[in-house]
Amino acid sequence: MTTVFDIDTPLTQPAATPPRSTPLTRVPVWMWRALMGALAKGEHQRFNSVPVDSVDYYFDIDYAGDGSKAHKLDVIVPRDADEQLPVYVYFHGGGWTSGDKAPLTKYCAVQAAEGDMIVINANYRLAPKYRAAHMLEDGNAVLDWAARHAAEFGGDASRIVLGGDSAGGHIAALLTASAYNPELAEHHGITPAVHSSSLRGLVQHCSLPDFSVMFDRGFVLGLNFLRMLLPERCNGAVLRAGARFISPIDWLDNGFPPVFVTTSERDFFYGANLNFMTALKRRRIPVEALVYGRKNPNAKHTWQQDAKHPESREVYRRLSHFVAKVAGVKQPISA
Repeated sequence: MTTVFDIDTPLTQPAATPPRSTPLTRVPVWMWRALMGALAKGEHQRFNSVPVDSVDYYFDIDYAGDGSKAHKLDVIVPRDADEQLPVYVYFHGGGWTSGDKAPLTKYCAVQAAEGDMIVINANYRLAPKYRAAHMLEDGNAVLDWAARHAAEFGGDASRIVLGGDSAGGHIAALLTASAYNPELAEHHGITPAVHSSSLRGLVQHCSLPDFSVMFDRGFVLGLNFLRMLLPERCNGAVLRAGARFISPIDWLDNGFPPVFVTTSERDFFYGANLNFMTALKRRRIPVEALVYGRKNPNAKHTWQQDAKHPESREVYRRLSHFVAKVAGVKQPISA
């Protein structure tokens, strides 16, 4: 089952309903890190087993100037472009505690090759050593680098689309919200590196844009995930108040660019994505979505990374159309 929501389609399914196929609840941070670490061992080779050879790769560029692996990015450029292209800036997932840009190489290369865009694939500092503010600082530094250097690779930094999967999608959404909300940017200690008008769109793959679900009974992640992202550990009303400053859904009233959401009923963060789409629609912010039902076994959390799935290919096709629409490039030919 494939469901596509547009701005006039009501969302009838209860947004807080967790996927029935998710047996995990209140997973502690240490267990999630162990699970992600075990999965990551084979992801790089599996996801990149058939590389894309129609693009040029520029690996491990130091965007912060400190030599840290956490501050490296890759730039992937389609060959023979005869005009400046939009820039798609992507952040990997991993529960804020793990992950790396390398397994996303093919995903990013496919977007560059098929969608006519420059793709920046970036690392960032991870919890529990670092907090959400550090991740936002790194994301802002990536945008600063893009503003200064995208043209060297044929990119137009006035036409940026931010994106990410899972925790990386959250960082992209919070970075977008910070560009529109001085209070949020000040809270995290950043000065937005690019004007909000340069952020033409946001892509969310199985993201967590609504932290209110953290408090729902049976949610997949324990509350220590929230605590580790905040400046100080806290509980009760203080914890809920702090969650607002890392919850993008709470920062839509000052404006937001068009959004493309991909999720599924098998996604750990399905409810948060439905909440986000509802909030966007309520404010008449353009939102496109691709939502797979439980009958699509491939469409598990962050399935979009693996190009072998037909469900992933459909994501890529729609993503190309979305970037073309919001960033003002020629529409790709429909499949």
